Amino acid sequence: MNNATAVWRDLIHKPFFWGIIAIVALLALNVLKDPGYLAISINPNNGNLVGNVIDILRQAAPIMMIAIGMSLVIATAGIDLSVGSMMAVAGAVSMELLSGPGATGSAGAAFTAVGLSLLVTAALGAVNGVLVAYVGLQPFIATLVLMLAGRGIAKVITGGQNTAASNESYRWIANGYVLGIPVVFILAVAIVIAVAWVVRRSALGLMIEAIGINPKASRMAGIKPKGLLLTAYILSGVLAGVAGVMSVGSVMTVDISRTGYQLELDAILAVVIGGASLMGGKFSLSGAFVGALLIATLDKTVLFLGVSSSATPAFKALVIIIICLLQSDRVRAWFRRRRSADPVPGVDAPKKEVAA
Repeated sequence: MNNATAVWRDLIHKPFFWGIIAIVALLALNVLKDPGYLAISINPNNGNLVGNVIDILRQAAPIMMIAIGMSLVIATAGIDLSVGSMMAVAGAVSMELLSGPGATGSAGAAFTAVGLSLLVTAALGAVNGVLVAYVGLQPFIATLVLMLAGRGIAKVITGGQNTAASNESYRWIANGYVLGIPVVFILAVAIVIAVAWVVRRSALGLMIEAIGINPKASRMAGIKPKGLLLTAYILSGVLAGVAGVMSVGSVMTVDISRTGYQLELDAILAVVIGGASLMGGKFSLSGAFVGALLIATLDKTVLFLGVSSSATPAFKALVIIIICLLQSDRVRAWFRRRRSADPVPGVDAPKKEVAA
């Protein structure tokens, strides 16, 4: 019993635990409206799994990618506001290349499009890293510049038009299935595991957290902050490119004004829900993973419940505020003090004076 209590107390102090609770609560809310909401069936035509849960997993994949990159950047006490625009750039590069002659049925063209997209977004991430690490600009300003310029770059690539293409190999990345599970979600989980293994099985994660806590002290300890900052922003750019490929591949069209629009805010929310500190020096990739799932579940719930578009931001903000309050040690301590101060019936009842 004592071990179970200790495990429970340890869990409630994990920020991502409250994200999981919120996901369960949102799913329960949807089940109240439709008891069959969580049902997963098999498509008889192709044997793939279909259902609302599968849709949530597919929708969460791009958010996971930018949330993982954002976690590393925020751990350095930085921010990357340009990930949404880089998604549009990645989509523009892919669609422009695949819309050319001879690229329709070519798997090689699909791999070339993905590789070129990631190369371009890595270069854009390097620009952010150089501005922050070597030029000395504040991360907010440096990435805000690319946030505004990124969609302009995408327009230049596509000639200002929303570009569509047709390539089954490229479409399979976003719409394909392996053993009935969406490829896009499997790919996202694999990338999260790979990044987590690298940063936690090596000194990279500790060094990133060190420069987020105190860059001067980390430099005196032999860590080179500039190279690590550059690496973090390049990784953020590459993962934003992956997210762009996932988003564009689902419809095989890049909408310059809508692809990745405001997803940088969802990424930041996912990171915060996961327990990372915006002051830097702390990050949790598993927490960002759960946060991305929560954002996708929340978006799906808003649509399912028929919340009006004008009230959607307020609804999402309310849910996120509640989660952040539940994560707060100060709020939980306040509730503990209130509970301990309440009189227990039969125990804390006032004693009657006995007449002499």
